[in-house]
Amino acid sequence: MNKLYLLVGILLVGVSASAQIVKYDTLRTEVQHAALPYYSYGKGLGLTSPDSIFQLNIRFRMQNRVTYFDNEGEEESIDGQIRRLRLRFDGYVGSPEFMYSIQLSFAPEDVGEVEDGRNINIIRDAVLVYKPNDHWDFSFGQTKLPGNRQRLNSSGGLQLTDRTINNSRFNIDRDFGFQVHNTNEFQDKFSYNFRGAVSMGDGRNWTDNEDTGIALTGKAEIYPFGAFKKTGAYFEGDLMREPKPKLMLSGAYHQNNQAKRERGQTGRDLFESRTMRSAFADLIFKYNGWSFMSAYMNRTSKNPVTFNPEDNNDVRYVFVGEGMDFQGSYLFRNNFELIGRYSNQWVDDKIEMFEPNTQQFSLGLTKYIWEHAFKLQAEATYEIQDFYIGTKETNWYVRFQIEIGI
Repeated sequence: MNKLYLLVGILLVGVSASAQIVKYDTLRTEVQHAALPYYSYGKGLGLTSPDSIFQLNIRFRMQNRVTYFDNEGEEESIDGQIRRLRLRFDGYVGSPEFMYSIQLSFAPEDVGEVEDGRNINIIRDAVLVYKPNDHWDFSFGQTKLPGNRQRLNSSGGLQLTDRTINNSRFNIDRDFGFQVHNTNEFQDKFSYNFRGAVSMGDGRNWTDNEDTGIALTGKAEIYPFGAFKKTGAYFEGDLMREPKPKLMLSGAYHQNNQAKRERGQTGRDLFESRTMRSAFADLIFKYNGWSFMSAYMNRTSKNPVTFNPEDNNDVRYVFVGEGMDFQGSYLFRNNFELIGRYSNQWVDDKIEMFEPNTQQFSLGLTKYIWEHAFKLQAEATYEIQDFYIGTKETNWYVRFQIEIGI
């Protein structure tokens, strides 16, 4: 009941706010919401009604890749696949203040394996956004939570072919709920943003109603020297060649009460629910083609290991631990970019018997044909895994990827 009262209260606040509509002098033509997978220098395919009552914009993007793997103790292998295939629809209905965004995924790794009794994960984003002015927006639906920066960035705005190992294990991903964003970004003076969310805590497309816990997320961002050009904090690399140094610092906290899955919004089902707490810190610096990013992430939980009541040898656990990422790059005048990344991940001693500590070293070369929307990427990654029994394993892969979208 506490959960129901809280959600109803937030809904009433949102309804009250929506009664105070601020009219715009100009018509907003794109959905730009900090929780959405926003990256576009094109306009996609747009349709607007003659009376401007509604607008629909259609975009797509795909990532095709081939990878050579050499993992210790396994046979060498080559994998070719469509890693991502996304279709996005956004626009407004009735007035530009009332926006919507829908994103669907169709690639096998996006959708995941179809299991009996499970929902198919085609829907990534389905969210309504009320934006009364340039400083506030209120959203309701399923989209990304305001967590670590690399996860908020669209996978189409990455320099390397995928996010870091720490993002894979510690991010808080998408969820269904309410979000409030306060944005105060200015080009050449101190800027700041605040983000908040109350969500179900179970991840995307979850329909099990037995959960009685909710997730709370808060985030603050500061831009000491002003905002980046063309929302540059939401894509990697200095494609805009910032003429002045630009810096973003952010911190976020997330608590997922009585979570049912190993990583909160993702992972296998736990045998018992657990409350999880996560913290994130990010830094982004860009200047004249140079870019540097750093991130810290962690997750904690009391008694993270759960046991199958019918078989004590069958365990599932919250992935608890911490990690750091460092990534630097330089964009040459011919639009080739050289990227280096180092990631270190330490697991909590409560789960060290199940998971290794991991280091990854990556080197990438990207050719931007039409900025992030059309690019060629090559990457080599070397990984060291340290197991608690004292053994080590080394793995590496080489990958080529093409991304294109509108």
